[in-house]
Amino acid sequence: MSFARVRALVVVGVLAVAAVVFVVVALVRDTQRDLVNGGDCPADAPLADVRLPDDPAEVKVKVLNGTNRAGLAEQVTDEFKNRRFTVEQAGKSKTKFNGVAEIRFGPEAVGKAQLLRAYFLAQSEMVYNPKRKGATVEIVIGKEFQQLATTTEVNQSLVEIGNPDLPPGACVKPVAEAKVG
Repeated sequence: MSFARVRALVVVGVLAVAAVVFVVVALVRDTQRDLVNGGDCPADAPLADVRLPDDPAEVKVKVLNGTNRAGLAEQVTDEFKNRRFTVEQAGKSKTKFNGVAEIRFGPEAVGKAQLLRAYFLAQSEMVYNPKRKGATVEIVIGKEFQQLATTTEVNQSLVEIGNPDLPPGACVKPVAEAKVG
């Protein structure tokens, strides 16, 4: 074997050992481990499901009309149904809303609400209520609403807004529980 090959094998070997050491150190020093496992979580804190759903059918939506335009909630409900979301019967909001949309959700629907936010190109108001039960996301359509985003726009919006943030006072729901619920 030539000297050049021996030297190359030594360099590759040193790089492989350095990579293994780097990975082990990164895993040992990982400060986010407890977030996934729910460590350091107060007993009374709500467990938030921050996973983005893989399929729109996993998301249950109730659309409310927050405007004076007749049939708007039904129209938006049909659009969500055509995009494979699970929809409840549309209704009328008790209050008027001037923006594009208001998305109301609880701890069980944090990731689902983030997905729906992308359909409004992140121009919606997110209203988190830690006491809200169930995974249904309620959307109040406002005066400035024009249309839902296309699939391409939704994908671009998801990239821009990123992963869902953990709501204040909540803890991450363990993955095993999140899959069951």
